[in-house]
Amino acid sequence: MKRFALQAMRACGMFSLARAMSGKMARILMYHNFSGPGGTASGALSAEATRAQFNYLRRHYRVVPLLQIAAQLATGQKLDPYTVALTIDDGRRDFYEFMFPLLKEFQFPATFFVVSSFIRGEDWIWTDKVAWLSQQPNHPPALAAGKLDQVFRSLNLMRPEARNAQIHVMAESAGITIPSQPPTKYAPCTWSELREMADSGLVDIGSHTVTHPILSSISDEESWQELKNSRDQIEEGMERKPGSFCFPNGMPGDFRPTQIQQIAEAGYTCSVVASFGMVSNGADPYRLPRLGMGSKSDPIEFSKFLDGVAYYQRKLAASLRRRSQ
Repeated sequence: MKRFALQAMRACGMFSLARAMSGKMARILMYHNFSGPGGTASGALSAEATRAQFNYLRRHYRVVPLLQIAAQLATGQKLDPYTVALTIDDGRRDFYEFMFPLLKEFQFPATFFVVSSFIRGEDWIWTDKVAWLSQQPNHPPALAAGKLDQVFRSLNLMRPEARNAQIHVMAESAGITIPSQPPTKYAPCTWSELREMADSGLVDIGSHTVTHPILSSISDEESWQELKNSRDQIEEGMERKPGSFCFPNGMPGDFRPTQIQQIAEAGYTCSVVASFGMVSNGADPYRLPRLGMGSKSDPIEFSKFLDGVAYYQRKLAASLRRRSQ
């Protein structure tokens, strides 16, 4: 029924109207995981779905580097109409394997935010450990179907040492040993692969911290080290400084105003969050909202969010709530 309603809206021109109404706002798309042709892995966008999204983007939008949008905001220029920036979080190798070939084919730029300790092989990302645990046949009871989001909300509030201890307790409760190295699905890119992508002129490497902590769970002194050291480590591995930053998780409450100021002080020119929204003229380049597209394998669902239908639906719902109060 929902899909039928969306098809009816598109057929009567509502998608085109929303796209025109929101044309002066930029879109920053957010992705995480990818799979090859015929891939069905949960949470991973298949090569076919990625290609369908790229074809739609090519027909209706201009894909530009994230730093171009940030530069226009910083200098007070008006944003170019119908612009889109692609961003990918974490640093997994499936981006290099499955999305990078499509970026080259379509000649689309993208920003790849990497966790520097992950790329350096020092550890794998804690959120992936939890996801991996939930996928084991004898997974911990706390990670049963429908409970994963609640577990992540709880872990996000903990300091890193307490969070890591809790993940270890969950694994032990199910008799599972977490591998020291990430399974293939969660493997990182190498520095040479990152340099290859950067040298193509299509991929800009940004920072996603050193160890992927939720910044509000640590002190300002600790967050400064995460910001500065990740930038230094990426520069060492890439021989170029990253210009952009991505907040881990990046939802309201995951960072403090003082930490936003730190991002500028550490030398980054912009940062992105995970809050839903589009980028208007005059937006804060250090709080850039994004549209999550990694789960939008249905083309009509993708266009609903990209064209602005979901944006205006949310604005209308918020207006109705205010009136009812």
